[in-house]
Amino acid sequence: MPEIGETLREARMRRRIDMTEVETATKIRGKYLRALENEEWDLLPGPTFVKSFLRTYAEYLGLDARLLVEEYRQRFERPATQDLTPFTSGRNLGRSGRRRRPRLAAMQPVMVIGVGVIALLAVFFALGKWGPEEDTPPPANRVQERSTPTPTADDGTAANGNDDEETPPPRRPRRVRLQLVASGPVYVCLVDAGGKQVIDEETLAAGTRTRTFTSRFFRTNFGNDNVAMRVDGKTYRVAASADPVGYELRPGKRPRRLSDARRPDCSS
Repeated sequence: MPEIGETLREARMRRRIDMTEVETATKIRGKYLRALENEEWDLLPGPTFVKSFLRTYAEYLGLDARLLVEEYRQRFERPATQDLTPFTSGRNLGRSGRRRRPRLAAMQPVMVIGVGVIALLAVFFALGKWGPEEDTPPPANRVQERSTPTPTADDGTAANGNDDEETPPPRRPRRVRLQLVASGPVYVCLVDAGGKQVIDEETLAAGTRTRTFTSRFFRTNFGNDNVAMRVDGKTYRVAASADPVGYELRPGKRPRRLSDARRPDCSS
């Protein structure tokens, strides 16, 4: 099969399309388009955006996007870290004390704390039993208590009562409601609090409104700034950027921008 970059370049040249036209139509920066044609994968933001840009570019040129993305995955995409981690066989751990020693070591701090609590309770008990006894006040005059009426305030409430009860502060919401509104083509990766990929590497067209998602929090990864976020009824624009940008959304708080390392990756 021909090289991926060569296939893209020949298709563009055959249709006599300038790189500027491709950049305008796909909303992908020219340097990323040239990196795709030259197969300079290190110049692109990451595997997730390589596949997204490759799919968009191939569809614009009328090529088989699925075939090119699969070719990239087989030839260039590195396996995830968890795929390279060998599993430890349980057979190698016999019935000796090898597995019990870490447990005992972990329980030692708990045992020390427990002994300290018991000793502290013993000290309190000793102070309460053998400490100095206070003089017991004489019993109140019951006849006087019965004959003396309880003083009341002018409004009929008890004199010692508290008229104004403290109003408890409003409870903060525990879940966040999110809807995305696309103003132009935009790549979206949306992950909820359980790690579920609610929107999995989908390119939203201009004017698209997603359904309202609900979770304890969300993490987003956008390919550009052609999208607005409606969080609990409030609209927040994505920061102007031609590069990928991500946010963390929590109930009762403004969206917080994520670093490149914390943006979710829906390609795994």
